[in-house]
Amino acid sequence: MERYLYSEIAALVAARQNCSKDLEYHRGQNTATAEWFDKHESRILELVKEHMPSGSGFDNGTTIDLDKSHGDKLVFHTSYHHMHDSGMYDGWTEHTIVLTPSFLGHFDMRISGRNRNEIKDYIADTFRIALGIVVNQEMTK
Repeated sequence: MERYLYSEIAALVAARQNCSKDLEYHRGQNTATAEWFDKHESRILELVKEHMPSGSGFDNGTTIDLDKSHGDKLVFHTSYHHMHDSGMYDGWTEHTIVLTPSFLGHFDMRISGRNRNEIKDYIADTFRIALGIVVNQEMTK
């Protein structure tokens, strides 16, 4: 079955959260649930590392905030390394990207942080492209 990257990550985040609740209920005694919790988390981190913006200004890559994310909200952190007109690096901006489901499309996106050089438009475009790739079962095993 094919799914968009954002949908696959959201499903894995929800599954990880369900495992966490089960572990809390059983006081961490369910080793099968603990194993699946770790598998879900590893796969989420792998997908983010493989497909989310990294390099080309996103020099510190992109991370997912697993404490603030759940099945209906994904929270990513990134920073952008800016250059001035002569091509020298001249500072960073820090950004949090929050995705929520949309009735009119795939997702709504909110980007925090300073909009230096209109960078938020570029961040939105770059994240939409990355999150819109199609992943299939072979990629998610």
